[in-house]
Amino acid sequence: MEYNADNVFAKIIRGELPCDKIYEDDCALAFYDIHPKAKIHALVICKALLTDFSDFVDHSDSEEIACFMRAIHKTVEILGLEKDGYRLVFNTGKDSGQEVPHLHAHILGGEKLPVDCL
Repeated sequence: MEYNADNVFAKIIRGELPCDKIYEDDCALAFYDIHPKAKIHALVICKALLTDFSDFVDHSDSEEIACFMRAIHKTVEILGLEKDGYRLVFNTGKDSGQEVPHLHAHILGGEKLPVDCL
Protein backbone atom coordinates (compact mmCIF):
# COMPACT_ATOMS: atom_id res chain seq x y z
CA MET A 1 0.00 0.00 0.00
CA GLU A 2 1.35 3.40 -0.95
CA TYR A 3 1.26 6.17 1.64
CA ASN A 4 -1.31 8.92 0.96
CA ALA A 5 -0.14 12.24 2.48
CA ASP A 6 -3.71 13.58 2.34
CA ASN A 7 -5.10 11.11 4.89
CA VAL A 8 -6.82 12.56 7.96
CA PHE A 9 -3.99 11.67 10.38
CA ALA A 10 -1.37 13.32 8.18
CA LYS A 11 -3.54 16.44 8.19
CA ILE A 12 -3.80 16.33 11.99
CA ILE A 13 -0.01 16.00 12.32
CA ARG A 14 0.44 19.02 10.02
CA GLY A 15 -2.06 21.03 12.07
CA GLU A 16 -4.55 21.26 9.23
CA LEU A 17 -7.24 19.49 11.27
CA PRO A 18 -7.87 19.80 15.01
CA CYS A 19 -7.68 17.06 17.62
CA ASP A 20 -8.25 16.73 21.36
CA LYS A 21 -4.57 16.18 22.19
CA ILE A 22 -3.45 13.98 25.07
CA TYR A 23 0.30 13.74 24.44
CA GLU A 24 2.87 14.64 21.80
CA ASP A 25 6.58 14.07 21.33
CA ASP A 26 9.02 13.90 18.40
CA CYS A 27 7.66 10.63 17.02
CA ALA A 28 3.98 10.47 17.97
CA LEU A 29 0.78 12.35 18.67
CA ALA A 30 -1.96 10.98 20.93
CA PHE A 31 -5.54 12.24 20.99
CA TYR A 32 -9.08 11.11 21.77
CA ASP A 33 -10.94 9.16 19.09
CA ILE A 34 -13.94 11.09 17.73
CA HIS A 35 -15.94 7.84 17.50
CA PRO A 36 -15.05 6.09 20.78
CA LYS A 37 -15.59 2.36 21.16
CA ALA A 38 -14.98 2.44 24.93
CA LYS A 39 -15.30 4.86 27.85
CA ILE A 40 -11.71 5.91 27.10
CA HIS A 41 -10.57 5.57 23.49
CA ALA A 42 -7.37 7.25 22.39
CA LEU A 43 -5.36 7.05 19.19
CA VAL A 44 -1.59 7.27 19.06
CA ILE A 45 -0.39 8.12 15.57
CA CYS A 46 3.16 7.88 14.34
CA LYS A 47 4.61 11.06 12.86
CA ALA A 48 6.55 9.03 10.27
CA LEU A 49 4.80 8.50 6.94
CA LEU A 50 3.92 4.84 7.41
CA THR A 51 0.74 3.06 6.41
CA ASP A 52 0.40 0.33 9.04
CA PHE A 53 2.14 -1.91 11.56
CA SER A 54 3.85 -4.04 8.90
CA ASP A 55 5.20 -0.93 7.17
CA PHE A 56 6.38 0.35 10.57
CA VAL A 57 8.30 -2.82 11.43
CA ASP A 58 9.76 -3.16 7.92
CA HIS A 59 10.92 0.46 7.59
CA SER A 60 11.76 1.73 11.08
CA ASP A 61 14.93 1.30 13.08
CA SER A 62 14.94 0.12 16.69
CA GLU A 63 15.14 3.69 18.03
CA GLU A 64 12.02 4.76 16.08
CA ILE A 65 10.14 1.65 17.19
CA ALA A 66 11.10 2.23 20.83
CA CYS A 67 10.11 5.90 20.63
CA PHE A 68 6.64 5.07 19.32
CA MET A 69 6.11 2.33 21.92
CA ARG A 70 7.18 4.73 24.71
CA ALA A 71 4.68 7.31 23.39
CA ILE A 72 1.93 4.70 23.63
CA HIS A 73 2.98 3.84 27.19
CA LYS A 74 3.16 7.52 28.20
CA THR A 75 -0.37 8.01 26.86
CA VAL A 76 -1.59 5.03 28.91
CA GLU A 77 0.00 6.62 32.01
CA ILE A 78 -1.60 10.02 31.33
CA LEU A 79 -4.99 8.36 30.87
CA GLY A 80 -4.56 6.51 34.20
CA LEU A 81 -5.22 3.09 32.69
CA GLU A 82 -2.28 1.10 34.10
CA LYS A 83 -3.99 -0.03 37.33
CA ASP A 84 -7.18 -1.54 35.91
CA GLY A 85 -5.95 -2.41 32.42
CA TYR A 86 -6.44 -1.41 28.84
CA ARG A 87 -6.54 -2.84 25.35
CA LEU A 88 -3.97 -1.92 22.69
CA VAL A 89 -5.01 -2.53 19.07
CA PHE A 90 -3.20 -2.12 15.77
CA ASN A 91 -5.52 -2.68 12.79
CA THR A 92 -3.50 -3.51 9.69
CA GLY A 93 -5.07 -3.64 6.23
CA LYS A 94 -8.62 -3.52 4.93
CA ASP A 95 -9.68 -6.92 6.30
CA SER A 96 -8.85 -5.75 9.84
CA GLY A 97 -11.09 -2.72 9.56
CA GLN A 98 -8.25 -0.21 9.30
CA GLU A 99 -10.00 2.98 8.21
CA VAL A 100 -7.04 5.36 7.89
CA PRO A 101 -3.93 4.11 6.07
CA HIS A 102 -1.52 5.70 8.56
CA LEU A 103 0.17 3.81 11.40
CA HIS A 104 -1.82 4.23 14.58
CA ALA A 105 -2.62 2.36 17.77
CA HIS A 106 -5.93 2.36 19.60
CA ILE A 107 -5.87 2.49 23.40
CA LEU A 108 -9.18 1.44 24.96
CA GLY A 109 -10.08 1.31 28.63
CA GLY A 110 -11.83 2.95 31.53
CA GLU A 111 -14.30 0.05 31.80
CA LYS A 112 -14.48 -3.72 31.43
CA LEU A 113 -14.10 -4.26 27.69
CA PRO A 114 -16.09 -6.80 25.68
CA VAL A 115 -14.17 -9.19 23.46
CA ASP A 116 -15.67 -7.64 20.30
CA CYS A 117 -14.78 -4.03 21.24
CA LEU A 118 -13.12 -3.23 17.90
